[in-house]
Amino acid sequence: MSCPVARYTPSRRYLLLALITLGGTSLSGYIALRWPPAWVLAGFLAILGGLVLLLALRPAIEIYETHLAVGHAAIPWSEIRRIDQTGWNAPLAVYLTLADESRMLLLHPGDLDSSTGLLRHLRRYSRQALLDGIPYRQFWGESLPPAQIAPPKQLPPPRYPLLRPEDEDEVERMFQQLKAAGRIDQRGSDEN
Repeated sequence: MSCPVARYTPSRRYLLLALITLGGTSLSGYIALRWPPAWVLAGFLAILGGLVLLLALRPAIEIYETHLAVGHAAIPWSEIRRIDQTGWNAPLAVYLTLADESRMLLLHPGDLDSSTGLLRHLRRYSRQALLDGIPYRQFWGESLPPAQIAPPKQLPPPRYPLLRPEDEDEVERMFQQLKAAGRIDQRGSDEN
């Protein structure tokens, strides 16, 4: 098996925060034995501590040349059809749409630098994917092959008004009178 290009592990800060919130839960529980309204705070801290602990225990995300590994699951780069970033940057939350139209949430509880690096690797290796709705080549500023480049549209030359609308109406009326008379240039016919 080849070595990963990059490995992204959860930040240790999440484990520390989980321990602090679970310690706060214990303290609130002890206080709640004497003052019952503290059970609300103990319950809130217990739920928050559990969620942060789940983030701290997320599996590592590894980037390989051929696939993305999240824990024991491997996703080939050719299977990823769309990468949509959410509003979360740290922890990073990204939706991956796969070739079978299934959608998965990739969650990386890392610091901002780690999350930015992971997002850059995901976008760079997913060559067949739409990146936030933009095709891969266009997102990275690569030129399209000549067969895909459409010829530039020929725009008609601009038409600038030479006369005011009232003058145009007068010229049109005079032209219709000359046309009705059968001759446009009477002087030319007299001189012959």
